[in-house]
Amino acid sequence: MEMTSLIDMLTGLVVAGLAWFLSEQSKEQKRLNILLNKTREEYATKFELRDDMRQVMDALHRVEDKLDKVLSRD
Repeated sequence: MEMTSLIDMLTGLVVAGLAWFLSEQSKEQKRLNILLNKTREEYATKFELRDDMRQVMDALHRVEDKLDKVLSRD
C-alpha cells in the first residue's frame, strides 16, 4: 500500500467521523429546540404564580394565628 492511499484513507475516515459528529449535533440541537418550545408553551404565568403564592401565604397566616392562640392560652 502506498503512502498516499494510506493518507487518503485516513483523511476519508476523519471526514466521515466529523460528518457523523456534526449530524448528531444537529439532531441534538433540533431536539433541544423542540423541548424549549414545549417549555415556553407550558410555563406558569405571573398571575398564576401570584395566586398560588397568595394561597400559600393565607394558609401560613392561618397556621400562625392558631399558634398565637395556643401560645397565648398558657
